Amino acid sequence: MPKPTTLRELKQTEWASPARAGRTVKQEMRENLVCLLENGSPLFPGIVGYEDTVIPQLVTAILSCHNFILLGLRGQAKSRILRALLLLLDEEIPVLAGSEVNDNPFHPISKYGRELIAERGDDAPIAWLPRDSRYVEKLATPDVTIADIIGDVDPIKAARGGHLLSDELTMHFGLMPRANRGIFAINELPDLAGKIQVGLFNIMQEGDVQIKGYPVRLDLDIALVFTANPEDYTARGKIITPLKDRIGSEIVTHYPHTVELGASITQQEAWLERDGRPVRVPDFIAELVERVAFEAREDKRVDRRSGVSQRLPISLLENVVSNAERRAIATKEKTVVPRVSDVYAALPAITGKLELEYEGELQGAEAIAKDLIRRAAGKTFTARVGGANVDDIVHWFDEGGALKISVEERSETCLKGFTVVPGLLDLIDRVGLAKKEPPVLVAACELVLEGLVAEKRISRSEELGYVRARPEPKGPGSGFGKGGPQGPNLFS
Repeated sequence: MPKPTTLRELKQTEWASPARAGRTVKQEMRENLVCLLENGSPLFPGIVGYEDTVIPQLVTAILSCHNFILLGLRGQAKSRILRALLLLLDEEIPVLAGSEVNDNPFHPISKYGRELIAERGDDAPIAWLPRDSRYVEKLATPDVTIADIIGDVDPIKAARGGHLLSDELTMHFGLMPRANRGIFAINELPDLAGKIQVGLFNIMQEGDVQIKGYPVRLDLDIALVFTANPEDYTARGKIITPLKDRIGSEIVTHYPHTVELGASITQQEAWLERDGRPVRVPDFIAELVERVAFEAREDKRVDRRSGVSQRLPISLLENVVSNAERRAIATKEKTVVPRVSDVYAALPAITGKLELEYEGELQGAEAIAKDLIRRAAGKTFTARVGGANVDDIVHWFDEGGALKISVEERSETCLKGFTVVPGLLDLIDRVGLAKKEPPVLVAACELVLEGLVAEKRISRSEELGYVRARPEPKGPGSGFGKGGPQGPNLFS
């Protein structure tokens, strides 16, 4: 059925009913949300880990027709949640053609809309606004002005149209009026200057705004949503208390509560499907990568007020895969399988995402990143191999065995080197392998050795590789002297 193109045709459809013609955008979101709940449809697809915490509070706020704010540290999917609100809007709505503020054909708010109805009557042209055009997002920065958000007088419009400056037709509409009948989102709300925050008072309480220099008020139909960092969103921060009081619901977001949830988010967001060679990420490597973020969030050397974004494990896993991909290309292996050594090679994905305390600054981001990887490997080792008998492996290193692994070697070559460590290949069954192929076996062997390093049962150095836990000073009769036993050093 063709869509109405004039007001006369629109009046013959359901859009002319009082329930539709006078419905606000918040009522529209509420009605569509109720339909989703009644049908058991998924809410906010792609948002993982908030099913029992954030999403129920979000649903409550929308059912209450509230303006709301998402309060949380960086990398907690706040912007993604706001953009997912589009799914609660109708696929398209009718507007007066040519209107800058998406005038409702039955209740126009602009002078342009009112004059169009007065001149054309039922022949007034109708356009259809898709839901994607009904979401306006603005990142709050100190240089944002009232004119950007609300509007100002436009002398050029006045000159071209021959209007007086006091004429409504000379208005330059800001982002908020242009978002009429839609959703207006402001990211990092406290970063708005105080006078801009004051400018939001009327729209949040009375539902209208006044543009500078005009004795008129625009009755906007708009849903306001915000994001903020908890550190800034306080009376001592940069938020004005009366504005805070006008926000209907305050919803606190959080990082994943479990490693499994975090890994599923990282797997969903990371770019792992590469052109050419297939990529296979062992689940214990994915777990190790996720645990790096969990360890960082608990580390006292990392600023907890800043947080450790979920983008850290996402970027880290992408770099890990890329380093494994580089090796696969160089060695002509058919499948890309990351190892623990690839995690160490991906330090740049960690160091740039850590805000350090004073103690951490003294140690350096790279040293802390390596320590986080080692601890994450230890936690992964304990979770998968904890309680297993590793005495034969430790004894071999205590007797002077040393194993230096090159990240550039083919998996088959590395695997031959690991066979000289007694009991190592027998132990990797505990790691949990989907397929016992050489690349996966090598990754599992590295995890076991890294786990023993984390437990300080053995040591690892850049020069010697994996060695005994407490190497003796070099000299006659010592394990690393000319006269002592020396383990295989196959990959130097």
